[in-house]
Amino acid sequence: MGSLLFPKHLLVMTLFSLYSSSIAQYELERSALYALKHKFNDPFLNDNWTGLQCYENMAFWYGIQCINGRVTAILLEGRGLSGTVSADAFVVLSELVTLSFKNNSLSGNIMDFSSNLKLKDIVLSKNMFDGPIPRSLLSLNFLESLQLQENHLTGTIPEFNQSSLTAFNVSNNNISGPIPGTHTLKSFSAASFSNNGPNMCDSSNSGTCYYSENDTAGDSRKKYVLTIFLVFDIIGLVTVILLLILYCKKSRQLKKLIERYRLEEKDDDLELEEGSNSYKESKYESNIHAEEKRLSNANEEKGNLIFMEDEAGFDLNDLLRASAEGLGKGLFGNTFKAKMEGRPTVVVKRLRDLKPLSNEEFTKLIQIIADQKHPNLLPLLAYYYSKDEKLFVYRYAKNGNIFNRLHGGRGTRDRIPFRWSSRLSVARGVAGALEYLHLNPNASHCPVPHGNLKLSNILLDENDKVLVSDYGLTSLIALPIAAQRIVSFKSPEYQNSKRVSRKSDVWSYGCLLLELLTGRLSAHSAPPGINGVDLCSWVHRAVREEWTAEIFDMEISVQRSAAPGMLKLLQIAIRCCDKVPEKRPEMTEIVREIDNIKAVESDDEEELSADQSLTDESYSTNASSVMVVGGGRSRLKQ
Repeated sequence: MGSLLFPKHLLVMTLFSLYSSSIAQYELERSALYALKHKFNDPFLNDNWTGLQCYENMAFWYGIQCINGRVTAILLEGRGLSGTVSADAFVVLSELVTLSFKNNSLSGNIMDFSSNLKLKDIVLSKNMFDGPIPRSLLSLNFLESLQLQENHLTGTIPEFNQSSLTAFNVSNNNISGPIPGTHTLKSFSAASFSNNGPNMCDSSNSGTCYYSENDTAGDSRKKYVLTIFLVFDIIGLVTVILLLILYCKKSRQLKKLIERYRLEEKDDDLELEEGSNSYKESKYESNIHAEEKRLSNANEEKGNLIFMEDEAGFDLNDLLRASAEGLGKGLFGNTFKAKMEGRPTVVVKRLRDLKPLSNEEFTKLIQIIADQKHPNLLPLLAYYYSKDEKLFVYRYAKNGNIFNRLHGGRGTRDRIPFRWSSRLSVARGVAGALEYLHLNPNASHCPVPHGNLKLSNILLDENDKVLVSDYGLTSLIALPIAAQRIVSFKSPEYQNSKRVSRKSDVWSYGCLLLELLTGRLSAHSAPPGINGVDLCSWVHRAVREEWTAEIFDMEISVQRSAAPGMLKLLQIAIRCCDKVPEKRPEMTEIVREIDNIKAVESDDEEELSADQSLTDESYSTNASSVMVVGGGRSRLKQ
């Protein structure tokens, strides 16, 4: 009997050892990434590189990609990163396949890659790396692309001869000496070696050399400097001439205007009303009004801050002088928080990729958006229009957006659980706002009343009131851009027939509900650089295979009294995500059904342990009773 137990104990110990090793490796990789973040000290990475970096094949950190919980790619391009990356920064990242720091300001020697034998793509171009090209790169047998151009590298080129290497560039450095005559390096064109240091020559019979322009005679530098000064002199002279012409033109116009007014004073009698501040309108007064109107129109073409209702106690100059804090780069443009002294904080959205609209067309569409008024819609406070700049101004929602509330700080001690009552309140508020947009008479002017419904566009004010933002903006965005970025255009009907409708909003709302219920990142609304899950397909599979209990997020599944409401909301979400638009419910029906879902009396009620909640026998019985599998498609009974 003892001899039979020994292999079982050995198997358990082996499995435990493998699991412990996996956890230890995960922690090592996170420590390495934290060290990298500390070196960069970039505010954006400091905010986004927190909590778990990987879970299975999902990555939660910006620029990070994962497979089986291991980091396989680091993509941080064009972020203005600076600092010196230590030589052993990537020693523990043994599964790393792709590394790209393109277009930053990183300095120091290139890192040691002798422990990263799976690396295929290394892109370190347009930085300030110096020193020699490390010979550890010769040990990377799977290396396919090595991009080191536009740095300050010195020394000679190692004898690269990997048959897998198909992209190679070391141009615009200070590399010297002969180019090794390996078969791999001979396959690359002269552009891969151009503009380098002295004696940078092909070791083959051709003897082609690739001297840098920095190594030419000093006269070339002098000519270059003189050319720059000459160009600036010409630009300055042209600017002075243009300003002089403009001044003369304005001066002549002013003289003509004064002379015309004097002549009109002689020809027209201006009769002042006794005891009154007004006078009869004359030809003189009409001309003044015409000139004022012309100046007003010119000022309007330059751009004004237009308030949609009463002015909020500030103007464009106040806004331009305010201290600004970047809130993120959205699909429609960058967003900033503007703090004005003695005035309420506002959010400014800089719009981009718009249709070619005239001022009148733009104003008409903005007025349609501003006319949408509902307690759960974030109102447009003001807008700014000029040829080169379009801005939207909103009041600042102090408690942030639902995406950060749901996904932020997972796995940390500072995380405040997002309980069922709060999530149900979000679902109810968004449904009410969407119903209003669909039923409002002005909605006929917008083919898709919202179009980009997702958690990051759902905000909470200081009282945790739900506010839906970015509604109606699809009417302003160019169609090719909308098709690439906006959530409604990811719906099944657009993929099949290239059309969107209010039913596309319903589909987006269903995806939003699934994200609220599961706590998982949705592939349809995940930020750039973050991989999400196709929640519609995943939930249908869960229902079909009858493991519905595993769908719900642990933060709400531990609330026993919330189970019936969670199941009802799941039913609504699955109907909203039906691939056939006609089978999806209307928002009025959805609002009525959600209003019938009761919130728990208190989120502080006694919670169940992780393995007692959704695996409890009574709960599983209730879950099974509402599941039906048939017709090749899983659904929940209504």
